[in-house]
Order: sequence, then structure tokens, then C-alpha cells
Amino acid sequence: MQEHREGAKPGIGLLALTALGVVYGDIGTSPLYAFKEAFTGIHGLAPTEANVLATLSAFFWAMTLIISTKYIGVVLKFDNAGEGGVLALTALSHRIARAAPRWLPFVVGAGVFAAALFYGDAIITPAISVLSAIEGLSVATPHLEPFVEPITLTILVVLFVVQRHGTHRIGGLFGPITVVWFLVLAVLGALSIADNPGVLRAVNPLYAIEFAVEHPAAAFLLLSAVFLALTGGEALYADMGHFGPKPVRLAWYGLVCPALLINYFGQGALILRSAEAVENPFYMLAPDWFTLPLVGLATAATVIASQATISGAYSMTLQASRLGYLPRVRILHTSDTERGQIYIPTVNWLMLLGVVVLVMEFDSSSALAAAYGIAVSGTMIVTTLLVAFVMLHLPGRARVPLLLALLLFGLLEILFFSSNMTKIASGGWMPLLLGAGIFTLLTTWKHGSDLVSAQRRKIDIPMQSFLSGPMPDVPHVPGNAVYLTSDPTLVPSALFHNLKHYKVMHETTVFLNVLNENIPYIDPQHRLEVKALEQGVYSVTLRFGFREEPDVPRALEGMTGFGLELEPMRTTFFVARSTIVEGPGGLPHWRSALYAWMTRQAEGAATYFKLPPNQVVEIGTQVML
Repeated sequence: MQEHREGAKPGIGLLALTALGVVYGDIGTSPLYAFKEAFTGIHGLAPTEANVLATLSAFFWAMTLIISTKYIGVVLKFDNAGEGGVLALTALSHRIARAAPRWLPFVVGAGVFAAALFYGDAIITPAISVLSAIEGLSVATPHLEPFVEPITLTILVVLFVVQRHGTHRIGGLFGPITVVWFLVLAVLGALSIADNPGVLRAVNPLYAIEFAVEHPAAAFLLLSAVFLALTGGEALYADMGHFGPKPVRLAWYGLVCPALLINYFGQGALILRSAEAVENPFYMLAPDWFTLPLVGLATAATVIASQATISGAYSMTLQASRLGYLPRVRILHTSDTERGQIYIPTVNWLMLLGVVVLVMEFDSSSALAAAYGIAVSGTMIVTTLLVAFVMLHLPGRARVPLLLALLLFGLLEILFFSSNMTKIASGGWMPLLLGAGIFTLLTTWKHGSDLVSAQRRKIDIPMQSFLSGPMPDVPHVPGNAVYLTSDPTLVPSALFHNLKHYKVMHETTVFLNVLNENIPYIDPQHRLEVKALEQGVYSVTLRFGFREEPDVPRALEGMTGFGLELEPMRTTFFVARSTIVEGPGGLPHWRSALYAWMTRQAEGAATYFKLPPNQVVEIGTQVML
């Protein structure tokens, strides 16, 4: 299936161009604030030559080791049937861990917590990137500074409001605009370097090493600013499924990496010439006449980066729902041609609320930078651990060198995470608190759903007992009945209640089990499985990947190949809807109440599976937790 999808894609050059706006929007806007924070942040250094060269050296080698080597060189090789991201990696690790059950709680727990931290990053990225772009107005025209926050809020509100219309109409502009952005980064940096080429000495890692030896405390605190240049690393892994690893690598090595490094070195050269430029070295790279156009271009680039982050939050939510960590959510598709362009209203409005609160609470990109980094560095550590776990259990790889490399990456990321933890009191608590809350939601839903399934298995009648027992004596009426069931070995509760009240069955009865697999896409040949149980009774299994839309009626059209056709006007879908009530079910009271609330927010099975509204009968059941 993956080969088919890749074969239908356009050329690698066009894919690399398209990937620029989606994959590299986050890391591509880091020059707006990352280098500045090394000198103006809560632990800012004095802008001396030694400090500037040491900082540039740390930036260069951090990007080389973590982004160029770890993510581009190693992590992109570990996909789940072409899909990347921490949840896809968790699903892959989960499959492998079935052979080593003692690792299962660690694998699942770490992956789910990293996914929860991702939402903290998804909320901070639009706030800090757009705010840092608009702050250029105060450089161009200082009297506009009071308008920075209102303009930022207006742009962000408009961005979230238009999400329901989709980006397919303007998405084609994202790549070209981002190309212009990276070219401008490179040109501005190169012009500054030309005035002070000695700054290129910082490529030598000894500058960073000597600084760390002479000033270990300052070097440790500096890492939190250095990490701001790496915050898009997880995004490029998560978005690889849209484009494949080759276009992602081509875009990185061909344009993104050189442009970013040239700009950082250009900012360093500027500070060496003029120490007061530390206030905003990015915008001060530009000549006065170009400052306002640069603000416009930076705003467009940050909006594109924010769009990529918002879309990533939608995709993460969809994957979490498919994998059983969130209830069914309402998903709207904003494009008739692009399957992956989705809109989730609940996520959209919650993110907007969070972004607005952040901008109003922190006021500046420097203040927001204190809250940034903890979530991403935590996710990076989990990614490293999961890749190491997969590598240990997959045969045929040169494991020892790669494991040693992962050990080095992991140690560096632990240092980054520890350095970022020093900013907890200044705002770093926010992504941790948000991540803990979302982790509680994800695990509560998973645990509650498992308990509900276990209770149903105790109450419901085994299918074999039913088929050999009362079923033959029940009158049959014309028509087709499709009963959705989560366990094909048990009689669906909807049928049990139907027999209890009406004491009839349809002439054709289908027990339908829909499975969400731990791979992104299912080959159409393996989508449908039909088994005849008794005369007129069938067990049907439908399989969907966690990146697919479960369209049940369309999938059931394939039953004609098994000699079974469900005519729409003669078919009724029976769905059970559970109501959670308090009882001795195994969950604490507060968690049972939380699970019940999440159940009420879930989208109905009929809508989720795209069942025709005029062919659905819902039967309610109560479950005690």
C-alpha cells in the first residue's frame, strides 16, 4: 500500500518545495528569537567576543548533531509504514513489545506522555513565532510598540477562525513563500558575515568546549537558549509521512540548514560589531528600508509555521482517537482532493483559547521563550528511547554504532531538558502542567475503555452459545441488520436487547467488527473479511489504519465479492451507546467522572463511521465504573 501511495506522488523536487512550508516552518522561524535569547533571556550572557563565538559554536554543533545527524540521518529511517511522529513510533514499538510484555507499560506510557507534551508545543509555537515577527514593528518604528500585542492577537484569531475553510486554496503558496524566507535569511546573514568573516571561527567546537570547561554553570544555562534553534526537530519527523524521507532530507541539506546557520552566524557577526544589537539581532541585520517588508515576510513565515503546527495537532488528535487514547471526535474535511486536510473544531477552539491566554499573559517573545523548550526536549528524549527500543528488537541492522550514537543524542537531550527545567518558575510550568493534564485524559480514556470492554465480556453472551442456543427458534423478518460490535466472540448488546423486547431477527444478520490497526494505511485487499456463521448470519471484520477515515458503508460494498449485498433501503444499522454510571468498576471516583464526561463529548458511532442517518437505530446501555 505504501508503495502505491509513494508512486502516485509528484517528483522529489516538488515534494521538497512543498515540504518547506509544512515540515520546516517551525524550525525555520527560530532565528527570530533563538540567538537573541542567549544574550537577553533570563540567564543572558554578556555580548563579548568569547561568549558570542562560544554560543555560535554551540548552535552549530547542536544543529549538526541533533537535527542533521539524529533526525535526518537516523530517526527518519524508523517509520511506521511510511508515517512518522511519536504516536506512530509508539504504535510501532507497541507491536514489537508484544514479544517482550515487560516493556509494554514503559513503551506505551512514554509515547503517550510525549504525545501529551506535543500539545504544549503546539500551543506555544503560534504564540511565540507570530509575536516575535510582529515585534519587528518596534524596531522599524518604536512608537508602534504598544500595537504589537493587539496585532499579534488579531492575526492569531483570524488564523484559527479560517481553519474551518481549509488551506487548500492558499496552500500552494506556502512552499514558495518559505523558499523566499530562507533565501532572505541566507542573504542577510551572508552580508553580515562578509563584514566580519572572523565569526566563522565558531565552527570549531573548541570554542563551545572551552566555554563549558571555564564556565560550566553559564554553559548549562546557555543550553536552554541553544535548544530554541532545535524546536522543529520533532515536526520534521512527524510530517515525513506527507512527503517521504527523501524530500525532507533534500530540503534540509539543500536550503534549510545552510540558510539557518548562515543567519545565526550573521547575527553573531552583527553583535560582535555592535553589542547593542542583542536587543533584536535578527531585525537589525536588515537595512532600515527593508525592516518593514521583512516584518511582513516574517509574519507570513510564522503564520505558515503556525498552520503546520495546528495541522499537526489535528493529526495527533486523529491518531490518538484511532489508537484508542481519545474518544471519537468530530472531524471535518476541508478539501475534496487532499485526504489529509482535516479540521477538528474542539481542538481548534481550545488551542485558540490557549494561544490568546499565552500572548496576553507573557506579553513578549522573550517571556514566552522561558515556557518553550521543555515540552519539545521531553518529546525528543522519548523519541530517542523508542528508536533505541525498536532498534534493539529489529534484526539486520548495524545496531552497535547506531545505539552508541543514540546514547550520545540522549545524553545531549537530557542536558537540554535539564537546562530548560531551570525555567519552570518563569513559565516552564505551563507546558508541563498542560502535558500532565492531557496525559491524564489520554490514559483515563484508554483505561476506562478497557474496563468497559472487560465488563461487557463478563455480561454479554458468547457467540457460540448464542448460535447453538436460542437463535434457531427466533422468528426471522425480511431485511438486513448490521450490528456493530467491538468483540466478535460476543453477541452485541444491541442484539441482546432487540431480542429481549421484539423477539425477532432479520433474515440477514451481520456482526460487524471495525478494527483500527497500528499501521497508517490498510491495503484494500485486506480491508474486508467475511465469515458465514449460520444460515443468514455473518461475521464481518473491517480494518482501517490510524490515518484513515472509517467509511463503513463504502467498505461494505466490497461484500458483493463474497456473494452478499446489503441493499440500502432494506438495511438497518444497530448501534449501542453506553452511559457511564458510578459503581465499583475499578476507577477512582474522580476518574470515573472524567471518563463519563469524555464519553458524553464523543462523537456518535453513526457519524464517526459515516452510517446513513435514516438507517441507524441506537440502543442505550449503562455501564458501572
